[in-house]
Amino acid sequence: MANIFDILGPVMVGPSSSHTAGAVRIGLIARQLFGRQPDKAVVYLHGSFAATGKGHGTDKALIAGLLGMKPDDLRIPESFDIAEEMGMEFVIEPKELRDAHPNTAKIIMEEKGGKRLELQAYSIGGGRIRVSMLDGMEVNFSGETNTLIVRNQDQPGCITDVSTVLNLCKVNIATMQVFRARRGGSAVMVVETDQVVPKSAIEMLEGREGILKVTFLNVSEKE
Repeated sequence: MANIFDILGPVMVGPSSSHTAGAVRIGLIARQLFGRQPDKAVVYLHGSFAATGKGHGTDKALIAGLLGMKPDDLRIPESFDIAEEMGMEFVIEPKELRDAHPNTAKIIMEEKGGKRLELQAYSIGGGRIRVSMLDGMEVNFSGETNTLIVRNQDQPGCITDVSTVLNLCKVNIATMQVFRARRGGSAVMVVETDQVVPKSAIEMLEGREGILKVTFLNVSEKE
C-alpha cells in the first residue's frame, strides 16, 4: 500500500524532495548520531547532488540538518549564515564516491575534543534517505525508526550480548542486520527497535567484551 508521502510528498521547504528535503534529513541524522552539533564538518557531494545540488539548495539543506533543522524549517536558505553565527565550520566539495547512489552525501564531523564520525547516505525521493556507510563500515538503514548501532569485534557472543541486554531492558527488536569487514575483524550491528533504548542498556553494552562503540538514534528525541 502506498504511503501518503509517496503521493503528496513531505512537508518541506523546496524546491526538491530528493535534493532538498532528503538532504536536510541526511544532515539531521548525521547530527543525531554524532550526539550534538559538530564544531567542524566536511561535506562531499556525489553524482546528481554535486551536479545540480547548488540549484536545488542541497548544500544549504545539508548544513541546515547539521544545525538541527527539519525539512520544513523556513531558515534552511540562511543555513550558511546561521552556521557561522553558531560557530560551526564547514567545507562543501564535489567528490566521486565509488559505487555510490547518484544522490549521495558523505559527511565527516568533528568536535574540538577529538570526537569524529563519518557518515555516507543517499536520498531516494519523497524526503526519504538510506544510510549506507558509517565510520567506513557498510550499513543499511533509513533512520525512520529507533536504531541501535553497535560496532564490535567479529567474535562469538557479541550478538547474544546485544539481544540479552535489550531483553533485560524490555526493548523489542524489530530488525537486526549484521555487517563485517572480514572474518575476525571489525563488524557492526544495526538494530531497529520498537522502544527507546535506555542509557543503562547502552552503558551495559559498552562494558561487554568485544564491543567497541555503541550509538543510538532516538527518533522521538526533540532537538
